[in-house]
Amino acid sequence: MGRFSKKRRRKGKELTGSAAFQHVRDNIDELDGTDGINETDLVFLKGLMDSPVFQNLVKVQDRLEEPPKLPEPLTSNCKELQHELIIRCNHLSRSRDVRELATLIKSPHFRALIDTHDQIAKVILGPKVSSPKVEDILPDLNGMTGETFRMVGLRRKPGEPLGLTVQVDDHENLVVARILEGGMIDKQGLLHAGDVILEVNNVSVYTPEDLQTEIAKSKDSVTLKIGQMQNEEEVVTHSPLIMANGNAKHGAAKKLTCYMRALFEYNPDEDTLLPCKEIGLHFERGDILQILDQKDPNWWQAKKVGTEGPVGLIPSIELEERRKAFVHPEADYVHKISICGARISKKKKKIIYQSKSNTDFDKAELSIYEEVTRMPPFKRKTLVLIGTQGVGRRTMKNRLINSDPNKFGAVIPWTTRPQRVLEENGVNYWFTDVETMDEEIKKHKFLEYGEYNNYLYGTHLDTMREIIKQGKMCVLDCSPTSLKILHNSTEFLPYVIFIAAPGMEHLKTLYDVGKNNSNLRNSSRNLAFDRQSSIRYSSRRARTLESLASLYEEEDLKKTLEDSASLQRTYDKYIDLVITNNDFDSTFRQIVDALDALSSEHQWVPVNWIY
Repeated sequence: MGRFSKKRRRKGKELTGSAAFQHVRDNIDELDGTDGINETDLVFLKGLMDSPVFQNLVKVQDRLEEPPKLPEPLTSNCKELQHELIIRCNHLSRSRDVRELATLIKSPHFRALIDTHDQIAKVILGPKVSSPKVEDILPDLNGMTGETFRMVGLRRKPGEPLGLTVQVDDHENLVVARILEGGMIDKQGLLHAGDVILEVNNVSVYTPEDLQTEIAKSKDSVTLKIGQMQNEEEVVTHSPLIMANGNAKHGAAKKLTCYMRALFEYNPDEDTLLPCKEIGLHFERGDILQILDQKDPNWWQAKKVGTEGPVGLIPSIELEERRKAFVHPEADYVHKISICGARISKKKKKIIYQSKSNTDFDKAELSIYEEVTRMPPFKRKTLVLIGTQGVGRRTMKNRLINSDPNKFGAVIPWTTRPQRVLEENGVNYWFTDVETMDEEIKKHKFLEYGEYNNYLYGTHLDTMREIIKQGKMCVLDCSPTSLKILHNSTEFLPYVIFIAAPGMEHLKTLYDVGKNNSNLRNSSRNLAFDRQSSIRYSSRRARTLESLASLYEEEDLKKTLEDSASLQRTYDKYIDLVITNNDFDSTFRQIVDALDALSSEHQWVPVNWIY
């Protein structure tokens, strides 16, 4: 366990929460790997201590440890002050505000409050006063019962939404179903979920349309007549998660704040299930969303991180999964209709999951949201370059490693191919036998593996660990199917860059560079044409071969562009940065700048990397 040496505790005194917290913050930079502390844990601790929420919790703890101080009453004769205030208000009765104040202090509830205050003050200030009876503290209200409704006045800007949704319950009452976090009504705290709205500006309302019409008529103020809140057993909301006596009904309540990365694009104007399109939140793929309320199983309250936009509704994971998994009856080919009109299900084929075929199963996985957390700057352990064949991944990988061998390192693959003359084990390949490699594959010790010319080749996880232990960033140009393993790992912490294919002209240039570097691409059509061959360039056969070669090359370029776009869509949830390789020098600079930014900027990373 790490120890702090430079700064000492106060002798003879116990440090308060704030002092201890500051002491740790001042000395946390002294900790390093020699103290036996995991680097990831240390980064998480620094991020936690920089959080304003954690700092506020420390302040709250200090306040809770302080003994409570009860205020003493200044007088026990507020009744006379009330009487004198009423007389003064009557002399100034022309003022509307003064008349309203006089009405308030004359009300029986306010009088009862003053009487109660005086009775309690006499007990506190008097030397020896017997405890007053309940009847004296709470006098009879002349048979009046508790109020059955209340008036709520709201000030609003024209066109500004109130920040609530309503619904008609089984008793045909217009009930507040949801209050948006951060909205105008939420800030004022005058309405609650379950309140019954009876009138708006002295006009009775019975449906959401009536409420919307009357609010649209109002200008800068709205007066609502609110009925008594129903019992919790009778409250009908969109969410079954209602708290009763401190316990959650129908499951555990989800009142928490978390952050999600959106893995799809959402436009509320096109959503037919959204209860109110005006309060829907539009977001793009990759946006970070702060989830403020998850009580409703179908609609969450969220806002975009880094913007000053309002809080809005977004579809929950459960709703979006049901929506994307829904199949229209006319497109349902699993069932067929019998002669009598009944639906007959076809016998479904059972498929056993196999790790080598996990890519086929991953295609059926729905990408909706990914929970993330914000971390302070830290260096990733693995750099993954992915892209379709021919976009320059291998060139970028070699250029990075050659530019700084002390910072970047490449893995040495394993192979069962026989060792050739002048080849050294551990230089270009690690040579092994088939039995050993099969055993390692069964133990899931390979990131990826495959067969070529009847020999096995693969990337062993231990070779990656050796590079990381040397303090280098492991650079991979692996298959995209390996991204899921790296993404879900808490050990390798990858930074994934997708090298996208440029336009046709730039892509031809990349192919020419690849040919000059002897990185010939494999093609199903083995066509080649040499202008300097014995065949004359002007001959008809030469021109035909050249035309065919150009045609096949153009088709291959088009296929490369299509494969690049398809690859990006399929593995978009794992990609941190997309770079279009229009020029090798420009792409190289963008990669280096992106890696340098990781050491100076906060990062949004998956929650499973930390917790």
